[in-house]
Amino acid sequence: MIVRKPAPEVSSARGPEVASRVGLALGAAITICFVTGLLSHWIQHPPGWFWWPADPVWLYRVTQGAHVICGVAAIPLLLVKLWAVYPKLFQRPVIGSPLRILERGSIALLVGATIFELSTGLFNIAQYYPWKFFFPTAHYAMAYIVLGALVVHLAVKLPVIREALSRPLDEAEPDQEPVDHRHVSRRGVLKAAWLAAGVAAVAVAGQTVPFLRWVSLLAPRSGEGPQGVPVNRSAAAAGTSTAALDPGYRLTVSIGGRSQHFTRAELLALPQTSARLPIACVEGWSASAEWSGVRMRDLLAAVGSYQGGDIRLRSLEVGGIYNSSVLPQRHALDRNTLVALEINGETLDLDHGYPCRLIAPNRPGVLQTKWLSTIEVLS
Repeated sequence: MIVRKPAPEVSSARGPEVASRVGLALGAAITICFVTGLLSHWIQHPPGWFWWPADPVWLYRVTQGAHVICGVAAIPLLLVKLWAVYPKLFQRPVIGSPLRILERGSIALLVGATIFELSTGLFNIAQYYPWKFFFPTAHYAMAYIVLGALVVHLAVKLPVIREALSRPLDEAEPDQEPVDHRHVSRRGVLKAAWLAAGVAAVAVAGQTVPFLRWVSLLAPRSGEGPQGVPVNRSAAAAGTSTAALDPGYRLTVSIGGRSQHFTRAELLALPQTSARLPIACVEGWSASAEWSGVRMRDLLAAVGSYQGGDIRLRSLEVGGIYNSSVLPQRHALDRNTLVALEINGETLDLDHGYPCRLIAPNRPGVLQTKWLSTIEVLS
């Protein structure tokens, strides 16, 4: 009787060498998403201490574009990371020492929260919401959970990560057989991870980077729309068409106890200014256009003496969570902040906010209030 020895275990591409390297890239992407997402939240809901400049005009375009691009690139990185550590996720015992409990708990929380953030963020880019919770609030709260779990995970696994990074990719762990190159190598897995992340990033980057639009096959907003600028919310969806086209339309501007009402013709009779500004939305898309209209500071001066203060702008839209916005004083005084009447040399399309809209530099699109009805200086 011939007794055959079991074949030696072949070293897999799975393991800490791949997991650590992919994890570093994934951690960097998550950190960028957290910081840029926090900025976007603070711009929309500013704490008392927060300050956001009006210049450079393209800054929000860059930060929010980076937020979405890094988020999409993180998806293949997360998949490769999970593939690399998959066998260890089910190792026994499930419950062991306090350190093991902390490690496995942080992993479970990190994986679950990251999957939630990336999947819901991807749906948000496409403006598809198959859930009942309010996306911005849930996405913002879960971001802190992701970051906290990531910090705990790094603290617990730091010795393993340092050792794995110091070891050459093709070197087997001490208790393993040499790597069999007939199988997928660790270098091959990493190259595939970097390639997949790069392709995913480019596939949506055209929303932000104009010269990449021709290769951004998955970008839901690529510059198409009325007058060459995309639209998130149409006049029909906002229910503003009738009021916006009403011959009796007036824009009411109030400073202190003084108010003045302007027809569109009267707004056109005021000194006109043009500014080339991007409109950048939280979904990651942005597009530059030549906007023309009345400078906000000139319009306020036509009504009374503007002594400073933030400004509240309201839309003809009755409902909706973005039917009003507050414009900080520094933006109100900026030379590029306009009550826009034209875009790219043409009268504003109804979907772009006819008869007039706000366009201010370095602000999210949701705060660029369309179909203006009132402008009020807050005391």
